[in-house]
Amino acid sequence: MEHFTDLQDPRTRQSEYPLQELLLVAICAVLSGADNWVDVADWGKLKLEWLRRFLPFENGTASHDTFGRVFALLDAAVFEACFIAWMVSLCPALKGVVAVDGKTIRRSHGKGQKAIHVVSAYAHSLGLTLGQVKTSEKSNEMTAIPELLDALLLKGCLVTIDAMGCQKAIAAKIIEREADYLLMVKNNQPTLAAAVEDFFEAAERDGFDGVAHTQAEWVDGEHGRIETRRCVVAEAPVGQKAFAGWRKLKTLVKVESRREINGEVSHERRYYISSRQADASDLGQASRGHWGIENKLHWSLDVSYGEDQARMRTGNAAENFSILRRITLNLIRLDKTRKTGIKNCRLKSGWDDACRQKLLGLQDLA
Repeated sequence: MEHFTDLQDPRTRQSEYPLQELLLVAICAVLSGADNWVDVADWGKLKLEWLRRFLPFENGTASHDTFGRVFALLDAAVFEACFIAWMVSLCPALKGVVAVDGKTIRRSHGKGQKAIHVVSAYAHSLGLTLGQVKTSEKSNEMTAIPELLDALLLKGCLVTIDAMGCQKAIAAKIIEREADYLLMVKNNQPTLAAAVEDFFEAAERDGFDGVAHTQAEWVDGEHGRIETRRCVVAEAPVGQKAFAGWRKLKTLVKVESRREINGEVSHERRYYISSRQADASDLGQASRGHWGIENKLHWSLDVSYGEDQARMRTGNAAENFSILRRITLNLIRLDKTRKTGIKNCRLKSGWDDACRQKLLGLQDLA
């Protein structure tokens, strides 16, 4: 709670329900399975005596209307900055892959407003969301990503971003933050994409004669699926116009995937550029690790929290509830003794006061 003291109460008059109490109820309730403000308010009323072990709650807990109104008015940018400050305190020395990707909260649209799109940073090795920034739509990811990168301590990390973030300004920002980039290349950068593809075609045709490179291959198979991935990493050529302006560009990466599912075979080929001088084993694993943000963050938010079904549309309510989801998902992931899935862990937190208190790290007021 100390990291959220910069939040200003948006109400102009003093209320019988202090903002700190509303925050505590909201975080505890969402951790315990609440997916809307009615759930939050009902949970608070049922757990009032337990809540009074940590804060006074002299006037009890607020109604769902009060929660909805306050969080719709609450400054989402400041709330997010507080969230990031909390994560920085937990992870002062990040290592490994940090994936950056966007997600649209599908049912947050209404009354002439578009569904909100959130760009998140996810630490692959820790399984934690480091922060998020709201954009008005997916096409604005390229302006939101630098803002998010500025808020994080990324020194020494490898930042992975899909093709939307393959921009010279974003590459420069990552280098400025003393990190390295691994950016997917597609036809939104047609000159660059053609140059990378032509480079690998020529190198393979000549057997990589005179081209410094490394290769790695992985084979995975389960449930009738066999996937073979091959990664080739080569030093970026010097002096080619297509590669000019990309800060500290050192390597070009090609990843080929062959999937066989019940006898049907499909192929996929992806290209990347990177500022990191690393071999195919490292960059191949990093490119695969990027999709952890889809499987372990976005998927968890949809399946375990029902984020895409949420219908909050007033003011900042959808964005602020999104922050609450990510706060509580991080609390669950920080518990290294956990043996159940995210959804079951939320159920247990709702049923068992001791379980909830352990996840929150709360100490009694007494």
